Amino acid sequence: MTAVFSHGRLRLYLLKLLDAGPKHGYELIRLLEERFLGLYAPSAGTIYPRLQRLEADGLVSHTAAGGRKVYEITDLGRAELRQRAGELTTLESDIDASVEDLSTLAGEIRTEVRGSVRDLKRELREAARQTRPARWDRPAPGPRPGPPPAAGASPLLAEFDQRLATFTVEVGALVRAGRLSDVQLRTAIRILDGALDGMRRLLR
Repeated sequence: MTAVFSHGRLRLYLLKLLDAGPKHGYELIRLLEERFLGLYAPSAGTIYPRLQRLEADGLVSHTAAGGRKVYEITDLGRAELRQRAGELTTLESDIDASVEDLSTLAGEIRTEVRGSVRDLKRELREAARQTRPARWDRPAPGPRPGPPPAAGASPLLAEFDQRLATFTVEVGALVRAGRLSDVQLRTAIRILDGALDGMRRLLR
């Protein structure tokens, strides 16, 4: 859970979302993800226990609709919102700041990954350029060219393997040393997935 929702503030924000109208749990998850521009989405294991606690405290109630529980704020829940209006205003400001920080972090990681992908593309193109003459220009004994050389025959391929291993170790060390939040880790995973997709497109 993102740090902006520490100390029971997620409970307050759920009341705020339900004050706009009844919702089931996955609607609340979607609204929170939209509020954070897709950079954070709470899990069902985060949302539903808090809804159950709110219901036990009399702040929300639920009805069954289409096999789902639809939650609705109660008069007691609205009274708590009014009492904590100042805290809710501060929370909205903190969410804005958190979204800005997450967006900046995501942009920085994307920039780093794009640079790494560009370097990989350049080195792969160079490796292909140097391998091509060895594969096709060498005289062949028969009507067809001989088999390509082993992968280890290219110094650039060996360098690629070394850089890939170094990249994996260094990124892992940076992530663990930085004690990243769940949101930041999810962002890093998405960016790595994007880099992998870029490599797949390059090698098609």
